[in-house]
Amino acid sequence: MGTRGPLSNERLSLDGDGLVVHELKRPFRDGTTHCLFEPLDFLARLAALVPRPRTHLIRYHGVFAPNARHRAVLVAKAPVRTPSRSDEPEAHASRAAMTWMQRLRRVYDIDVSVCPNCGGALKVLAVITQPPVITSILAHLSKRETRAPPVAA
Repeated sequence: MGTRGPLSNERLSLDGDGLVVHELKRPFRDGTTHCLFEPLDFLARLAALVPRPRTHLIRYHGVFAPNARHRAVLVAKAPVRTPSRSDEPEAHASRAAMTWMQRLRRVYDIDVSVCPNCGGALKVLAVITQPPVITSILAHLSKRETRAPPVAA
């Protein structure tokens, strides 16, 4: 989900003196319709709009702040639910990370659990993740002699 940008490209331009001109959407009360900036000043103001990395985009102040003294009076608590035995597998499964098979299916539309020729079910025997082992297997496969496909009888 994306949000709209803070500035419209159609309302930005450069004047003859090299200044950045920002045309306002609506004139100010005093009649101002354009703002002029030095290029470096414009970039500094634009950079101030970019949020810091790894921070929340919404901040609460005053009574709604996380550690406010009277927050509990205004903000309703979620009802506390004690998990039963039947809830445990579902809760655990929903938090589990995607497997590599699920990632392949989602990103590349490759389903490694189905045979591409007959459509039958395949079973994964081993998953090799160590780079030296992968290198040795690929080197062995490249040394193999290629042969013609079998002839149908």
